Parts: sequence; structure tokens; C-alpha cells
Amino acid sequence: MVRPTLCLLALVSLAVASPLAKRWDDFELKHAWADVPKGWKWHASAPSDHVLDMRISLKQGNLDDLIASLYEVSDPAHEKYGQHLSKEDVEALVAPRPDSVELVDAWLESNGVPLAHVERLNGGSWLSIPVTVEQASRLMNATYSIYQHETTSEYVVRTMSYSLPSALHAHVGVVTPTTYFSTMRSMRSTSFLQPHIQPLDNDIETAPKLTGPHSLATVPSSCATTITPACLRALYNTTSYVPQATNVNKLGVAGYLSEFANDADLQTFFKKFRTDAVGGTFQHVQVNGGGNNQNQPGVEANLDIQYTEGMSFPTPNIYYSTGGSPPFTPDSNTPTNTNEPYLDWLNFILNQTTVPQTFTTSYGDDEQTVPLDYATEVCNLFAQLGARGSSIMFSSGDDGVGAGNCATNDGTNTKRFQPNFPASCPFVTTVGATTRVNPEVAISFSGGGFSNYFAQPSYQTSAVSAFLKKLGSTNAGLFNTSGRAYPDVAAQGEGFQVVIGGRTESVAGTSASSPTFAGVIALLNDFRLSQGKSGLGFLNPIIYSTGVAGFNDITSGSNPGCGTNGFSAGAGWDPVTGLGTPDFGKLQALIG
Repeated sequence: MVRPTLCLLALVSLAVASPLAKRWDDFELKHAWADVPKGWKWHASAPSDHVLDMRISLKQGNLDDLIASLYEVSDPAHEKYGQHLSKEDVEALVAPRPDSVELVDAWLESNGVPLAHVERLNGGSWLSIPVTVEQASRLMNATYSIYQHETTSEYVVRTMSYSLPSALHAHVGVVTPTTYFSTMRSMRSTSFLQPHIQPLDNDIETAPKLTGPHSLATVPSSCATTITPACLRALYNTTSYVPQATNVNKLGVAGYLSEFANDADLQTFFKKFRTDAVGGTFQHVQVNGGGNNQNQPGVEANLDIQYTEGMSFPTPNIYYSTGGSPPFTPDSNTPTNTNEPYLDWLNFILNQTTVPQTFTTSYGDDEQTVPLDYATEVCNLFAQLGARGSSIMFSSGDDGVGAGNCATNDGTNTKRFQPNFPASCPFVTTVGATTRVNPEVAISFSGGGFSNYFAQPSYQTSAVSAFLKKLGSTNAGLFNTSGRAYPDVAAQGEGFQVVIGGRTESVAGTSASSPTFAGVIALLNDFRLSQGKSGLGFLNPIIYSTGVAGFNDITSGSNPGCGTNGFSAGAGWDPVTGLGTPDFGKLQALIG
């Protein structure tokens, strides 16, 4: 009788002592959709042997310290302002706790996933693992299917819900690909052609009038219809500035699916609209199998690179062509990366020893279509990039306060304004759109509003509170008054002259506004670096404080949507044009 009792006690003691003695079938829901997300339809069951590139984020032991460091190095009133973190500094802060690593490894091994197949990224905080649909389904009690997008006809492999063993919920942030359906190809474009605006053949009449320092009053009336670099340089007071730190300063453009920036088109653009830059080039960097097909110039890609170059020349520009979501062939067993947008690009950038001081990205989607766990993890990656010293611009979207009927997807079908993500992330600088000159006014499609996911950061509390006080009860109940408010700033957004396949087209959208604003910031970073200072890094704390007076306040126009008039631009910050459009000369004096 004694010997069996001792054995039983020994087993109990071992189970208590070992953190790996866990039940892996004790599932707890992580995220689920009630219905197939709008725009997608079920196509077929996913083949069990189809290979997914699964990503797992491990919760970071010192995330609060990372965010605190981000604000310290970004706050002009703090003694650490400008002391940006190195790659190693950030990785040390985001490294997962050892018990998280041990537990997740045990879970994977117990489900037949060899640890030798696990790639550990970003200081070990992200895991990349090739797994079959059968393995993923077993790991997460999920049912994977093939879904097709009704507009793009793109196929993806996703699940309507996924769960994790209860023991993992305190250790795992998000797993992908799971319930985030959007891909770059299915997202609403933030640029569009304007065939009704007659394109210009050249800028020979406007450009000579804008050489040397000028006031806004000198901007020709033609710039109210057609925008060229000369118009923008005059509007935003950069005409007389010559970059001096081109050996260290860089501007990065994030590009995605099949959007290729064309070298020949850039030269044609320079010959037509910025003759002093003829011969200037940019660097192509291909991420995760991204292409560079010079026979397929992209509207978005050419818009971005032509106007970042047009504003910042001769600052070195980098166009990142990121692959990652080719159409899925239902009967194929070829490993296909069906990962969500941003993750491959962000992990690539964060793995570099040095990063560009300025970035612009012109993609986004309705915030409510992005699972909260995914949005949170991606937003935290932008915080890491900001802590490294990068200023990150995103377009605010082209649907005002929301497109369509603006019904919520939580099962209640309540009408609410629809914020955009990543525009709603508090760690990026979001750019809305204006039109006309003398004065500029808000353009109706300028995306703006309040996040339902992210709380209002302290850097904008005063500005947003003043707006809400003036707003009163208008639009009451249609938006989250305590959410992160955007856009932060604005720039011109229609009639941009873009060369595409050798021909000039007129293009509009906040996709035009973001690279324009990024060009101004690249020049400010150039000035600071030339003075032996750091780059600006995460912009929002300084532009909402020291830099407020460096913006042209936009006081008219609105961004209707959701069957309402939306918000109206007015004195001070507003959720249509933010703080306004930049005046480089003033910003140079204030924050340069």
C-alpha cells in the first residue's frame, strides 16, 4: 500500500512542478466572426495539406516600458528627446518572457510541430512556422476554408473563429492567418484616377514663377485644379530649401501587391514637372518575394514615388515592394503565404540595423474588419519603429466618416461612423486631404474620425477636447468621443499629375496627401540631421505641442458619410484636416 501511494504523490508533485504539464485541449475562444466578413464569400473547404505561413506573437514582457520609451524620445520637453533606441534596445524591451517561450514551444511540439521549423523574429517576440491546414486546425480548434473576395476574385485561406488552450491566453497576442480577412488587394484604394481633369503636358508656365522663397499668396490659381511638385513646394514653403544631409537621410515608401514603381516614368515625370531632378533615381527593395516588373507601372506606386521624390529630391528614396498574398489555387499544395498585410514588411524593416527616418504608406481598411488582437499587435510594431527614430505617415482614407450604410458588424447592425486602420493607430501620423488654394479647404472624401479600438492618447487631449466642446451634440452616438482621433495633419489630395506608362494622368486621394506630407517631413529631418541633431522620429507629441503654429489651419469643408454631413473643418484641430497643412519654414524654426 505504501509504494503505490508514494508513486502517486511523486506524479502529483511532478505535475505541479512542471509548467509544461498542461492540457492542450482546454480551448478558450480567441476571436470569432458571427458572419462572413462583408465582401467575402465561402468558396470551399481548405485542403488539409495546404501549407500556411503561421505567425504567432508572444506577449512582450516590457511592452509598457517600450511605449514609455517611445514617448520619452518623442516629447520635446523630455530630457531624452531625440535619443532614439537601437535595434538591440527595442528587441530587449519586446522580448517575451522565458515562461511564454517555454509554454508555446511545448504546445507546438505536442501537436507535432518540430521546433527546428520555428523561425524567431523581432527578438523572439514573433514566431514564423510553416504548418499544414490540418495542423493549424488542430492547434487552434479552427475550421479553415477558402474564401473569395467578391470584387477582386482573390482567394484566401481563413477561419471564422479560432481558439487557444486556456493556458496560452496570457502568453499569446495573436495568431495569423486566422480571422483577419482583408488583404492589400481587397482593401479600398486610397487613390483614384480623375479622367475629368485634363492632365498637364508639362509645368513650364508654373514652375518658373515659384523659384526662390515665396509666400502662399504667390501660388498660381492653376494649382487649384492640377497639382505638380511646384504647386506643393510653393504651398508648403519648401521651394528654397536644398537638402544637405543626403548621405544619411532616407525616405521609405511601403508598396504592396503588384504595385511597381517605374524608373522610366519617374524620369518622364522629372522632365515634365521637376527638371532639376532629371537623372535622379530611387532604390528598389523587394520584401518577401515582392516584384519589380518594370512593364507594369502601378498608379499607386508611381503616385507615391513621384511625389516623395518631387518633394524631397535629392534625398535618397527607397520603394519597398512587398509580396505575400498571391491568389490561392484551391487544388494546390504549394506553400503559399496568405499572411495579412503589414506583418512581413514590419518584421523586415525592424530587422534592419538602420531604418529610414521617414515612411509613407497609402493603404488601409475599416477598423471594425480588423480583429482587435491583430490591430493591437500591428500597432505595437509601429510603436517599435517610432522608437527606432522613424516618422510614419499613413493616408486617412477616402470615405469621409464612412462608406455605405456604416452598419456595425457586431451583430447589432447599428449605424456608426467607420474609422480606418492603421490610420487609427496612435503611433502613426495620419494625413487627411485638402483641395483648392488661397485658401485650401477640406476635401469631402478626407477620412477622419475616432477609433473604437484605441484610447485617445494624451498628446492630443487638449486639441480634441476643444473640438468636442464646439461640436456639442452633433453626431452624438455615432462615434467614440474617447477614442484616438485622426487625421493629425493634411495636405493636397486631388488633381495630382502622375506619369503612368509614359502618359500623364490626374489622380486623387489621401494616397496623394500622405507622400506629400512625408516629403515635407523628410526635408525637416534633413535639416535636423545637417545640424547634428537626431531625426524627428514619432511626430505626434511634437506637432501637437511645439509644432502647432507651424501648420496652416484649414477652417472650411467637411467629410460627409454614413448618411450624415460628417464633421466640419474649423479653427484648431478637427477630424477632417487635423492640425492643417504644413508650412516648412515655420516648422523648421519651431521643431527643426
